[in-house]
Amino acid sequence: MTNSYATSRQPSPRNRTSAPSATDPVRYPSGATAPVLTKRAFLLVLMTLLVPGSAQIVAGNRRLGRMALRVTFTVWALAILAALLLLASRSTLINLITSPITSLLLVIGMVALAVGWAALFLNTLRLIRPVLLAPGVRPAVVVALVLAMILSSGSLGYAAYLLNVSRDAIGNIFSNGPTMEPSEGRYNFLMMGGDAGADRTGRRPDSLSVISVDAKTGATAIISVPRNLQNAQFSEDSPMRALYPDGYDCGDECLINAINTEVTNEHQDLYPGVADPGAQATMEAVSGTLGIKVQAYVLVDMEGFAKLIDAMGGIRIKAGGWVPLSGDMVDEANGIHGMPLGWIRAGEQTLDGYHALWYGRSREFVDDYARIQRQQCVQQAMLKQLDPATLLAKFEDIASAGTKVVDSNVSASQLGSFVDLAMKAKGQEMRRLTIGPPDFDASFSTVPDFDRIHQKVDALLGPAPEAGPAEDGIRQQDAAPGPLSAAGALPLARPGTQPAPSPSDFTPVTHTPDGELITVEMLNQFKRNGDEQSIRNLVATNGQCAPL
Repeated sequence: MTNSYATSRQPSPRNRTSAPSATDPVRYPSGATAPVLTKRAFLLVLMTLLVPGSAQIVAGNRRLGRMALRVTFTVWALAILAALLLLASRSTLINLITSPITSLLLVIGMVALAVGWAALFLNTLRLIRPVLLAPGVRPAVVVALVLAMILSSGSLGYAAYLLNVSRDAIGNIFSNGPTMEPSEGRYNFLMMGGDAGADRTGRRPDSLSVISVDAKTGATAIISVPRNLQNAQFSEDSPMRALYPDGYDCGDECLINAINTEVTNEHQDLYPGVADPGAQATMEAVSGTLGIKVQAYVLVDMEGFAKLIDAMGGIRIKAGGWVPLSGDMVDEANGIHGMPLGWIRAGEQTLDGYHALWYGRSREFVDDYARIQRQQCVQQAMLKQLDPATLLAKFEDIASAGTKVVDSNVSASQLGSFVDLAMKAKGQEMRRLTIGPPDFDASFSTVPDFDRIHQKVDALLGPAPEAGPAEDGIRQQDAAPGPLSAAGALPLARPGTQPAPSPSDFTPVTHTPDGELITVEMLNQFKRNGDEQSIRNLVATNGQCAPL
């Protein structure tokens, strides 16, 4: 009986296999040696870092471990799907991430994962049982666990924070309007630098430029429109065309940058339901003037511009000549300022937001077209240098500065497409055109020939011509140079030509014709002596600029 009873109580081979052994040092560490306990501790930390939940499976609550593993494998599967979508359709993935609803769910999910991962690390610390470890090992294990928690849970939480920052920035900057289709295969954006102030009613754009991007290749061109352009043509669908069918021709005061203020103050009723009638009307005037459809605008105030460049860590340029930080105007009739507040040197350098703003705005001692060339260069430098590494390293500051954008009708739903195009544009040469010197005569903005403008724009945005004889508006390497512009920056174009030099093919003017080094003190002494002409001669090439 006894033997029979004892035999019936023996566990089956199957039960013996599945039953945990009390000598297993991973699950039962009490009797393990010090070296084994040390290895066990670091192993559990590593398992929680690499495969959250696995430490609980082998050494703790298996039910908790299984739940954590399910979440881990689900996240891995979603990450793999996102990677595949990135390869198949990068713009679709970006649109999903930037969508208000999807991004909110991602933020909530990432915060929950960060909290859950941190809880698993705390549970792992309990499983390690630090009291069993050698006294000298305990701090090392705790430090390793804390570092692993920061690396994993902390990074995930910070990523959720940055994603939430981007949600706020996108909501503040971009509209919820309908998406736009490319026009003749291109997206055309009007960039306006606003000089709104407390003493002005309605914004007056200080700079106007169209950034035109090929919808397939990302090939980009910049077209600068001088703010003093007269007789601007409104597009056929513009409500302002009924008031000005022959162009904005109400006299010398009817410059293209005055349209924003006039419409804001007097004609808002023509744009019912439009958030910014002045900006919309200006966009329509640029469209009609250039003969292309400009689909969207972005108006940036000067403070936001400077903060954005600071957030990027500055911009790197090669400056062709010295540029003054002009003092207060002392003789408005003759355009004479007081003593400069400072100078931006010629040569290679990095400009912070304050100096980049002055570099793009200053026009003392030169004409307005030298300033336009510098503005184009600043835009190119920003586009060239806002690379993924800079964006990731300074994301929060850039997003915060981006909210200084005063107005934009770009739809947030198309951000993915536009970011994708921007990435395609990286490394491609940007083509340029100015409706004024060096591409047109200095007096052209007063009596513009719109047929010529349209021809130049069509040539700029069309396929790049093959190397050979000079063609209208794009390549004139073999053309004879024309007369110098007032700024002395580049030769003016003859009809149907572009200046011969490449925009970056110049030597900064750092010495006088006699070979003497140009210094701040030299320039300021000329100013104190009232010798404005000597300064003009020395800084005449300050329209030359190239991004680095």
